[in-house]
Amino acid sequence: MIGGLDDVVAAETVLSDVDGIAGRLIIRGVSLDDLVHSRYEDVLSLLLDGFFPDLSGLPEGLGAARVAVFKHLASVDADLLALTPIEAVRALLARLPDGDDLTTALHLIAAPAVFTPGIIRLRSGLAPIAPNPGVTHACDILAMMLGKAPEAQQVAALDRYLVTVADHGLNASTFAARVVASTQAGLASAILAGLSALKGPLHGGAPGPVLDMLDAVGTPANAARWVEDELARGERLMGFGHRVYRVRDPRADALKGAVELLATSSAIDPVRLALAEAVERAALAALKRKKPDRRLETNVEFYTALLLESLGFPRATFTCVFAMGRTGGWIAHAREQVLGGRLIRPQSRYVGPKPQQAA
Repeated sequence: MIGGLDDVVAAETVLSDVDGIAGRLIIRGVSLDDLVHSRYEDVLSLLLDGFFPDLSGLPEGLGAARVAVFKHLASVDADLLALTPIEAVRALLARLPDGDDLTTALHLIAAPAVFTPGIIRLRSGLAPIAPNPGVTHACDILAMMLGKAPEAQQVAALDRYLVTVADHGLNASTFAARVVASTQAGLASAILAGLSALKGPLHGGAPGPVLDMLDAVGTPANAARWVEDELARGERLMGFGHRVYRVRDPRADALKGAVELLATSSAIDPVRLALAEAVERAALAALKRKKPDRRLETNVEFYTALLLESLGFPRATFTCVFAMGRTGGWIAHAREQVLGGRLIRPQSRYVGPKPQQAA
């Protein structure tokens, strides 16, 4: 049985390089360490360069796209609000037309950024707030959710998150998007495939349980005992270890930096931050002691959870926020596949029963 296609090269890409041994993420020749100081719009321009004719007006185009997709929130009804947030976003995104041009791409990138705050407010009995095309993408997302202008540190922290998760090699959702794109079904179909794969708890659903873990620990003084008890029961510690990285996930450091940005504002609870730091110390020490043959380091989900909670996103929407950043990467991979690839059609090996031979 071939499990998970590990070590199978399914595409050549100019978009991102995930070095799990060195703990390094490179996006189009630029290290994540340098990219985290950029706006999301700047990283979009980097990812999409060469896949569309003219990106000179991308920030303005993305602002206009937010305004254009906002109208779909008017059709949200009780049945849609009864869905989970990611299912509601998926349903709304499915209403967008397919196509392969830049306008279609920007509408798809804008969709989760507009639909998620709108759904959050509607589920709370509040009216959605219309986008402001004159501000940055990260600023507008927070304003549409919070109902007021966000602090500069909040905007910078969300920008850092969106940049950090924009692309990450040929993960499950990106591969799904490329497979659908290879059929020339259109960008909307490819993004819906990526979003559906992201919805799975083995891919995009881990940050929420990190907060459940912090809630269960309660106080920094309980961290070491709680971690030891969980490991003794054979439980997994959420936010530690990664399928690819054998050292510390570089995205974890980037997002810890974003949390530190919030620590200089009124957005973050210093008690919550101290608890998270105590749990991280206790978990890393216990994992090193109990599993010395494995490098189980902090991964991207750990500080994602604290960051998104501090920004005001309900934990049920964390996968939606992930999609806000990753959609840009899906678009870039879909265009790369269409422009330079073939229909993706791997082989399978039949291991079922053989037909019985006639006597």
